[in-house]
Amino acid sequence: MQRSSKDPWVGLFVLVGGLAVLFLALKAGNLLTVSLSDSNYPVTARFDNIGGLKPRAAVKSAGVVVGRVESIGFDDKSYQASVRLALDKRFVFPKDSSLKILTSGLLGEQYIGIEAGGDEKNLAAGDLITTTQSAVVLENLISQFLFSKAAEPGAPAAGPAPGGKP
Repeated sequence: MQRSSKDPWVGLFVLVGGLAVLFLALKAGNLLTVSLSDSNYPVTARFDNIGGLKPRAAVKSAGVVVGRVESIGFDDKSYQASVRLALDKRFVFPKDSSLKILTSGLLGEQYIGIEAGGDEKNLAAGDLITTTQSAVVLENLISQFLFSKAAEPGAPAAGPAPGGKP
């Protein structure tokens, strides 16, 4: 087999293509964030239920990513999930801002949405956000719907099956 002078270039092209595919896969899986500076400030929030929220999930305001979920823990004194957020220093929010856990799409990934408040003072590093709304859990909604249908007047009473003995 004869070697060509183009073989090293083809190999380099394949290597660069493989690295590009790996980079895109990590970005799509939210496992890689390219940041040239450490320009974040940490804040903490407590939620009754975080659903399927994961570390590295986006923190958005008006659809714009303004930070990421840094870590998730459990506070055994208040029995709530403690979520630490890293917000970009370019974005400042009033101290009375509220947080919601939202879902992108019907069964998509969960993220935190910030609704700005009206306070004159802004959030600073280490602040605790107390106004939060937990994640909507689909199983809880379905069970509430089923129980409300069963409790309606005129709903069939639970009893023996038709044609069965009492």
